Amino acid sequence: MGHLDHTTFGWLTPVLSYAMAAIGAALGLRCTVRALGASGPLRRNWLLTAASALGTGIWTMHFVAMLGFGVAGTDIRYDVPLTLLSLLIAMLVVGAGVFTVGYGRDRSRALLVGGLTTGLGVAGMHYLGMAALRLHGTVDYDPLLVTVSVVIAVVAATAALWAALNIKSPGAVALASLVMGAAVSSMHYTGMLAVGIRVAPSGSELPGASVMQFIFPLAVGLGSYLFLTSAFVALSPAASEDASSRAHDAATERAAGAAAT
Repeated sequence: MGHLDHTTFGWLTPVLSYAMAAIGAALGLRCTVRALGASGPLRRNWLLTAASALGTGIWTMHFVAMLGFGVAGTDIRYDVPLTLLSLLIAMLVVGAGVFTVGYGRDRSRALLVGGLTTGLGVAGMHYLGMAALRLHGTVDYDPLLVTVSVVIAVVAATAALWAALNIKSPGAVALASLVMGAAVSSMHYTGMLAVGIRVAPSGSELPGASVMQFIFPLAVGLGSYLFLTSAFVALSPAASEDASSRAHDAATERAAGAAAT
């Protein structure tokens, strides 16, 4: 068995990956709250933004954490198409869960279906991302810990969707986001504890891209997207504020018209 190190850069990658998960959760929750207060194309657009933020945050959390992953006795490379596919899956399954909640008439049923779909998708993203690893050796998993990680993913996803339906105030959303960031991180590291690697030293060159060639720049790019989206959401008026503004403008116009006559 090769020695696995999950913190080759110390606490930097666990803390940074947690921050990415919490930011993605905060954005996803705020956008879903905005969506539930809107209708028509505006609701759809807010739900799309929520799905992209949550999916990006979860995926970025996983691969920022993987920046600190190392195995004694072998280099590590990543299969680029599989890694990108894991990102696509994260977006799609989170989107399916968010839209189920956003448009579901039976909230309880939508929550259960959305939570199960999203949780299994998040777990699938994690293990597909692990399947993208290329190293000198073989990878196996502890079935019990894999099962525990999947259960954590489903519970975390269901809790996130419940929060989107029931939590409205910014302070409560911030607190829920911190809890969700911890849940997503727990799922990741539980899944990583399930990993066992038998190293087979070899002088042959590994296929794929190194972490600094591919994962690092992609994670930086997606992290930048999260911060830019945070600014957009913070500067966008809530539905109630927008309605109030329109009502005020209409009242002003009526007053101006009455004065003119």
